[in-house]
Amino acid sequence: MKNALFGGVNAAVLTAMKPDLSPDLDRMAAHCRWLLANGCNGLGIMGTTGEANSFGLTERKQILEGLVARGIPAHVMMPGTGCSNLSDTVELTQHARAHGCKGVLVLPPFYYKAPSDDGLFAYFSEVITRVGGGIAIYLYHFPQQSAVPFSLDLIGRLLKAFPGAIKGVKDSSGSYENMKAMIDAFAPQGFEVYSGSDEYVQRILADGGAGCITAASNTNSHWGGIVYAKRTGAEADAAQAMLTATRKAATAVALIPGLREIIARSTGDMGWRTIRPPHLPLDQAEADKAWANFQAAGALPLPGMAVAKAAE
Repeated sequence: MKNALFGGVNAAVLTAMKPDLSPDLDRMAAHCRWLLANGCNGLGIMGTTGEANSFGLTERKQILEGLVARGIPAHVMMPGTGCSNLSDTVELTQHARAHGCKGVLVLPPFYYKAPSDDGLFAYFSEVITRVGGGIAIYLYHFPQQSAVPFSLDLIGRLLKAFPGAIKGVKDSSGSYENMKAMIDAFAPQGFEVYSGSDEYVQRILADGGAGCITAASNTNSHWGGIVYAKRTGAEADAAQAMLTATRKAATAVALIPGLREIIARSTGDMGWRTIRPPHLPLDQAEADKAWANFQAAGALPLPGMAVAKAAE
């Protein structure tokens, strides 16, 4: 897809934390700079991988403000702003707009299960109206986590009622059939479809999608950048194989602490293991498994990172 606002490889960025569990913005900004220098076109901050729903409203604002203050360009960041209530979603979206972000990723209201499409349409109608424009809204389709899917009918209704407001979707369902159905139905209208699964990057680009927003891009963005640049051919095929292998390696253990472990050992900075409850760091056996899986995939050392001699 041409002219996509976030076209390419977007990392669902891990949120670095201090020992007291507050955001470590210096460490996080350094990781963002590494991502942008190693294949990433954009940064999805405060999403699932960034543990957004483990942070309060003030903290989420401070993270965006802190990254901007540390030189991370606002226009490459897509903050997650979807909350289980209308007012916080609107407030975070307006805050992102005020700080120069081009778009936000919005979960559906996820506490009450099985809302009707009419109810979701009413919710997003309120969000769009109250935000007042000036920033692109991307829908976050992750039914395994939110238990609230976006149907094709709902997306179509929103696009018709609010032209230009809803710009695209991140599909983390793992169903390529669903991604392809969204592309077929809405890409001709400029609707950007992003895969939340690394194994589909080459395929979705070929089919008219915009790229990916993935957790494993915290570690495999170098190869994602090759796929996005080359699209086809032996080099692109080999890079896609690495994306698939590293995704499999990352999901062989608990995803978020597993990625933290890989970054910790790759940088020698064991502070990356710090995570907010209810998530917990990996135990030693699982940590060693995560590292061994990335080694077996051929992904280590990560480009531009100093590999730690040993895990502490």
